[in-house]
Amino acid sequence: MNWEPWTGCYMHSDGCANCYFYGPHAKRFGQNTIKKTDKFDWPIRKNAKGDYNIKGNKILATCFATDFFLPEADAWRREIWAMIRERSDIDFLILTKRIDRFMTSLPADWGDGYDNVNLGCTVENQKAADYRLPLFLSYPIKRRFIACAPLLEAIDLRPYLHGVNHVSVGGETGRDARVCNYDWVLDLHTQCQAANVTFWFKNTGSKFAHDGVIENINPFKQTSRARELDIDISDGKRLF
Repeated sequence: MNWEPWTGCYMHSDGCANCYFYGPHAKRFGQNTIKKTDKFDWPIRKNAKGDYNIKGNKILATCFATDFFLPEADAWRREIWAMIRERSDIDFLILTKRIDRFMTSLPADWGDGYDNVNLGCTVENQKAADYRLPLFLSYPIKRRFIACAPLLEAIDLRPYLHGVNHVSVGGETGRDARVCNYDWVLDLHTQCQAANVTFWFKNTGSKFAHDGVIENINPFKQTSRARELDIDISDGKRLF
């Protein structure tokens, strides 16, 4: 399930150039005004009987079509943290490229993190990894994951895998997508295996280099194509 309490975004780094939500060929191109959506309070809405509309024991992907730490959302984020605290029966999966803004608008009772928050830091290349991940590891967060997406080059995550629970990897989707090389994916898989970190090859992207051939992959087949390669590393629990 996806929860987008606000909409709108704008380019932040190399990985944003062909964004499938806000890039030049996307339906939301130019929507760089940050606005609340009609689902802003979705996790705490109740039905006529007084029960939550969203039942517990769910994973709620949060702000995957925007960024949780956009400065325009600083005031709203306090309300979001309150909802997350109220719904301790839901695991919130939060993803950001703006991890350097993590300390902004943190709730007073954050401590070393909420048990039901999985915070992910996106890195698309080594430059992003070397800037964002030391910050990511320095902050008080109980459950961390790294999203290498869109994967634009080989990345060495070995200095940063301590204290990380999970790594996901995906290629770039869209008309002008840059190539995702399977060798880069396999290398990340090996790094995670050595560090005893779970790993999910989420999707190939639109241009996938495999066995010396660049394959053009239909957007609706990118996840299944990645799954066919059977390189995920699980701890027996559901992957993100």
